[in-house]
Amino acid sequence: MSLASRTRLAALIAAVSVAAAGVTGWAYGHGDVRRQAPEAVVRPSVTEGSTLQIVAHPDDDLFFMNPDLSRSISTGIKVTTVYLTSGESDGRNEAHSPHLDDAAGPADRAAYAEARQNGIRGAYAQMATGDRTSAWQRRSVPTAGGGNAEVDVLVARPEVNLVWMELREARSISGDNPDSLRGLWDGRVPALGSQLTSGTPVRQEFSYTREQVTAAIADVFARYKPTTIRTQDPTPGRTAAGTFLDHQDHMYGARFVQAAAALYARSTDRPHFTVQNYVSYPNSSLPPTLDPQTAEEKLGYLKTYAWTDHQDWCGSPAGCGDRKTATRPTGAGWNQTIRYSRGDGTSWMAEGASGRLWAFAALDGRMAYWTRSGPQAAWQGPRFLPGAGIDTGASVVRLPDGRIAVFATRTTLGPGPEDYGRDVVYAVQTKADGAFGPWQSLGTPDTTDLSGTSAISGTAVAVDPAGRLTVYVRDSRRTLRARTPTAPGGAFGTWQDLGGAGLLGDPVTATDGSGRRHVYAATAGSVLAWVQPAPGAPFGGPFATGLPVTTGVLSVRPEGDGVRLFFRRPGSGSVGTSLAAVDGPEPQFSRVAAAGGLGGYGGVGGARHLPAGRAGAGTVSVTGADAPQSWQESQMLYTGAPAGVAERAGTTVAAALGLDADLHIVTEVPAAGSEPSGGRAPSPWHRAVPPPTLTQAAED
Repeated sequence: MSLASRTRLAALIAAVSVAAAGVTGWAYGHGDVRRQAPEAVVRPSVTEGSTLQIVAHPDDDLFFMNPDLSRSISTGIKVTTVYLTSGESDGRNEAHSPHLDDAAGPADRAAYAEARQNGIRGAYAQMATGDRTSAWQRRSVPTAGGGNAEVDVLVARPEVNLVWMELREARSISGDNPDSLRGLWDGRVPALGSQLTSGTPVRQEFSYTREQVTAAIADVFARYKPTTIRTQDPTPGRTAAGTFLDHQDHMYGARFVQAAAALYARSTDRPHFTVQNYVSYPNSSLPPTLDPQTAEEKLGYLKTYAWTDHQDWCGSPAGCGDRKTATRPTGAGWNQTIRYSRGDGTSWMAEGASGRLWAFAALDGRMAYWTRSGPQAAWQGPRFLPGAGIDTGASVVRLPDGRIAVFATRTTLGPGPEDYGRDVVYAVQTKADGAFGPWQSLGTPDTTDLSGTSAISGTAVAVDPAGRLTVYVRDSRRTLRARTPTAPGGAFGTWQDLGGAGLLGDPVTATDGSGRRHVYAATAGSVLAWVQPAPGAPFGGPFATGLPVTTGVLSVRPEGDGVRLFFRRPGSGSVGTSLAAVDGPEPQFSRVAAAGGLGGYGGVGGARHLPAGRAGAGTVSVTGADAPQSWQESQMLYTGAPAGVAERAGTTVAAALGLDADLHIVTEVPAAGSEPSGGRAPSPWHRAVPPPTLTQAAED
């Protein structure tokens, strides 16, 4: 996003409402103000709520969570980033230094960790104020784990906070070092010690047990009360040789975040929250997702962190940034990429019986849903299905009798490392428009890698005319797996191996107008297809589609006797689309067309002529039937990917989950006498369920 775009977005948001930064025991800021929102008025959605990023090392946020991070800061909402370890490495603030142990030479881990802190403070000050020298207030705060953390508040923008937990890092990407987050999680050490930085206001060394780390992180959540938690991928998988695909601190830090979020979710004095997981090191081998302008903006913040100009702007003897990254501030192409490891699916909304809409999302580690009985009715929700541990992402289908089935993955936590696991679960309504039955588990196609634990994708789900459900996932070996009942309404059979290799992201599925099912999955080089040559016939494939390289995120919807694929083009983020039709054993694809608009990233959802996705400014946007080649940008940042439904009544609805953990919608109503696809311009994005007015809040 250019400076002009950021300023314009911030001005638009400020014109409608000012997001208040909540007062906590740790941070400085402004009081929380409830805004009036009469239900009779549709008020445009703006970015509200608060975000909390929690990463293993200083720079994981800049490399792997930007531009989401800088765009959140630009809106003026409360933004907090937590660093679990000090990132002390070998203690040498220079490029390509050899790994040293404590006795190998003049290394200073406390000083190097302080230099990285200085670089981070400079980058955040630059993102927030345009001036890397903007002042911070630093202090030591006790934690629930029995230690202390450093809390930094940006004086000019007090809603921007940094929290330094100052634990010791593993000092190796995958090496077997028990004195690490991994060793602590696996029970190989009773406690993990601190690594204090030079210059920190934290004076006393400390150590945490596994339970104390979890409690300390949960307490940070309780103090800041985020509505969106951003963290790394707890299950990135392994190579064929058995090594982790990501840094061990990234994945085990993310597991501690999972445990802390589960603990925090049991409290009552908090808002609803969502969790967004980010891909880290595996981005190195994947296509870039950002347009050149956004990649260059991201690189600018990384250069500040890397202290590339070597000017003494911070006045610290330790240095003003991380010189290890100065020779390559792009990382391994990471400045050109942002990628989610979960939550990019667009099939989380469906129309049930009697025109009732259903939308699902994981809030607070549970499956939440919103529902609306008809185009003129009010939305209700969120309501919750019982059960915890639900991961980000949901897939929803309607059965032939009008019932709704929802699928997800679930993470299981326990006291020992062997208790950590992930399975596929689903719940089905007991009758149309009725209550949902209990979660039922389909297990996981991965059964051997206990420590890596099931790096499976989110689910894609199909239903045949007889009501037989089939669920598809990408397994840890990057192949396609499926499970289906042996008979309609019967028990599911075993996991089937449908082949493929090197699959990325989530598979997608749709059934064309002739009743043939299509399944697609991206690879680093193209897209693979599995199709039925006739309704009910065995699948053929995987077939090479000949489609161009994508960023790895696909969406699909029926269109006539074929299905239409949507995807992002690497290096620009522009949306491409192609119509797949079956004429013989393999699908045939139309020439790739551009869906128009500025570049963006992430999944493209929506229905009919109302595609929805991220535009260049990071906001949720739609094209609209009256202008299919131009994205209509909103004022709202969001998490995950949009979904959409073309209602039988003719209305088209798109939905997204805002950073405030609320459902937001946009509606396109057919113009009088027109076909459903010939609607007028869509309404502004707005909350599905308006917030209470001051009077209603007082009555509650």
